Amino acid sequence: MLLSTLNIVSFKSSLLAIISTIPHSCKNSLFWKFSGNFCLIVCSITLGPANPILALGSLIIISPNIANEAVTPPVVGLTGTDIKGKVEDQILPYGVDKLFVFDGKGLFPYTSAPHTDILVNLFKEEQPQIALMGATVIGRDLGPRVSSSLTSGLTADCTQLEIGEYDDKKAGKHYDNILYQIRPAFGGNIVATIVNPDHRPQMATVRSGVMQKAIYEGKAKQEVVYPEVSKYVDEAAYAVKVIERHVEAAQNNLKGAPIVVAGGYGVGSKENFETLFQLADVLHAEVGASRAAVDAGWIPTDRQVGQTGVTVHPKVYIACGISGQIQHIAGMQDSGIIISINSDPDAPINQIADYVINGDVGEVLPKMIKYYKQNSK
Repeated sequence: MLLSTLNIVSFKSSLLAIISTIPHSCKNSLFWKFSGNFCLIVCSITLGPANPILALGSLIIISPNIANEAVTPPVVGLTGTDIKGKVEDQILPYGVDKLFVFDGKGLFPYTSAPHTDILVNLFKEEQPQIALMGATVIGRDLGPRVSSSLTSGLTADCTQLEIGEYDDKKAGKHYDNILYQIRPAFGGNIVATIVNPDHRPQMATVRSGVMQKAIYEGKAKQEVVYPEVSKYVDEAAYAVKVIERHVEAAQNNLKGAPIVVAGGYGVGSKENFETLFQLADVLHAEVGASRAAVDAGWIPTDRQVGQTGVTVHPKVYIACGISGQIQHIAGMQDSGIIISINSDPDAPINQIADYVINGDVGEVLPKMIKYYKQNSK
């Protein structure tokens, strides 16, 4: 059963058949609100001197005791400096059965070695079946280090996860509760499904935005444990210290924008994208783009929406001159309202749009801007 908390992309079966040798006959979706003795979640935390900034769900571990029937909420672990008593209330509502808080002076700012030591030793204690990390700056650094230390292997930048059975016909083996790690490959032109039946934990990094946070509706024990960091981290791990930090302000808030105005190759030119920025300005929106527009050099890469870009969940998504390739749809299909402006009435994106304006983007957008200015307070 597919659950709405994962952005499950429905790819054409013929495409999957070509690129994947893994049967899709028996799978249950892996999603945020785990139940059962099923999972242990570890969150990496970045904490400033005053305000904790929590990367919720940046690390997820699933324990080996996978139950087929009744399951309990997950176990969570946090690492940081001076976080005791500051983060528990942020984590527990998400269905936490047991919370590990690693609070130590050398854990902020983030450095690779001590965090790697904590996870490697914690994994050895808990013996997780599956470990997932957010494909963030920290996750992309930490994940490979942990998987290398445990010789488990890792699949990077997954956009979909499923749990199911797997039959290795060559070896004549049957496996239960295997993690299907699904990610775009070859520049997003195909979708690869990867399994790791023989090594534990099964590890993957998950692209930001493909799983939405959901408050757990069941009951959880909400036990909090404060392990002694020195038992997990060797003193030599603190050899590298951060002397100075420079934090650049984000150029946009595409992921969190309530309204996104996105342009595709149909916009026509870099100059024509200025009209999208004008509309975004009056709507207090952010500007996004399809891969075709980015590849044409009309807009920076950090504004790309889709499988090889950013996944967004705005209340309103205005697609301007976007054909609607499946790779792009994967990054915006869960938008509240989708408005398509396209000169092609048969454009694929029109099939998922709530409203379709059949016309030239260069003519429609100026009229929208003018109308909105006239009718807004």
